[in-house]
Amino acid sequence: MERNLTIRYEEFVSAENLAPAEQKLLNRAIEATAGSYAPYSHFNVGAAVELENGEIISSANQENAAYPSGICAERSALFYAHSKFPDIPVVAIAIAAKSNGRLTETPTYPCGACRQVLHESQQRGGKKIKIIIGSAAKVQVIESVGGLLPFAFDNLPQESEDVKNKKG
Repeated sequence: MERNLTIRYEEFVSAENLAPAEQKLLNRAIEATAGSYAPYSHFNVGAAVELENGEIISSANQENAAYPSGICAERSALFYAHSKFPDIPVVAIAIAAKSNGRLTETPTYPCGACRQVLHESQQRGGKKIKIIIGSAAKVQVIESVGGLLPFAFDNLPQESEDVKNKKG
């Protein structure tokens, strides 16, 4: 049986066409590229995560000579947000990348590992995470992680009630 998959997203020619909160988040991601440590790839990525409580956590990619010991901007921001605010859901993430000091012409999408972390963050928070991806030529807004990772790995065993009760 053949099936089709359709991914819906909005595309804008400029960040100026976004809602003010989305513009702010994207600007924070662009600003975060300045904190990138990318001496090998010279590819600077910034991410800004908005939490349900209004907090914005931003981060940048960090490379290391002992590849793959570095970390992407998206995972860095998501992990920090969860460690600082473990019970607050993520509502949106903005991502931007620069090469040679300029925004990339086309959107830079999260890698597979970051998509999986986004998926689990969305599951843990119980709310859809909006993804805003900026570039020099356009901005794309995807309403949930399913638009980036429609076939996520989520077949992990469920905790038994006994384990849950011991934790709580």
